Amino acid sequence: MPRFILLLLLVVFALASIVSGMLMGSANLPFAKVIESLLGNASGLDAQIVLQLRLPRVLSAFACGGLLAVAGALLQVLLRNPLADPYILGISGGAAVAALGGMLLGLSWGGVNLLALTGALAAIGLVFGLSYGDGFWDMRRLLLTGVVLSAGFGALISLMLVLAPTAQVQGMLFWLMGDLSHAQNPAVVWGTMVFVSGFSLWQAQSLNILSLGEIKAKTLGVSVVPLQIGIYFLAAVATSAAVMEAGAIGFVGLVIPHMVRLLGISDYRWLIPMALLLGGGFLTVADTLARTIVAPGQLPVGVLTALLGVPVLLMLLRKIR
Repeated sequence: MPRFILLLLLVVFALASIVSGMLMGSANLPFAKVIESLLGNASGLDAQIVLQLRLPRVLSAFACGGLLAVAGALLQVLLRNPLADPYILGISGGAAVAALGGMLLGLSWGGVNLLALTGALAAIGLVFGLSYGDGFWDMRRLLLTGVVLSAGFGALISLMLVLAPTAQVQGMLFWLMGDLSHAQNPAVVWGTMVFVSGFSLWQAQSLNILSLGEIKAKTLGVSVVPLQIGIYFLAAVATSAAVMEAGAIGFVGLVIPHMVRLLGISDYRWLIPMALLLGGGFLTVADTLARTIVAPGQLPVGVLTALLGVPVLLMLLRKIR
């Protein structure tokens, strides 16, 4: 299939996921009512549901999915590891420790999100400082540093869950499994998504060369170390924004880049926008299901991304021989 046609199909899928997210929920709304609400021609409960609840959540879900997918694609070329995902470098662990600490202190969701962002940025600085502090950049040391810090953060998270009051444990677990129910500020994640994807597309040709190996990239004139540092910080910023908004949602950054490659796309000039569209649409659909399957209750969206992602990943591994 031509790449342009495939891109158009993914655009249609992304738009369909957003529209379905606006229509479906504990109270299904007709398409005309949603359009009237978006245009400001409706009032009352339906307009409040669309403008104050569904629109921010759907937009946040799409942006977070796109950010995680792009971050996964960047880390897979950076680490030359097909199983790399946005959480492999300990960023989500740092965010989780800070966010759970905020919950234990009784902070509002705005304060919890701010602490999550602070924890993610602190983890980024810690990983970078420990792996590049002496001026020598090594991918293996970066990966090992992230894995070790992830284990340490995991132990702290377990300790906090054990010590937390019973009334707070459910909210903490929801955050750890991914939760978009408190997403109210999609502008931040959308701005981050535009910046990260735009910068990645600008460097797409260099990413293509780097995917051939560091030695070959150097011989072809690519400044490998500055490019690798830039990729790391782009992926880290994308992951931090997504975790701040939605908690730790798994499998999106791991599975989506492989799904795009399975469609025959390896050129990063096409892979980046396709991963963004597919990842955003995938998470939007998963979040719509999370708030409709057990309506009026909700499921953590990370549970559904894992349930959907595991069989997809197993099928992908079966095809890779």
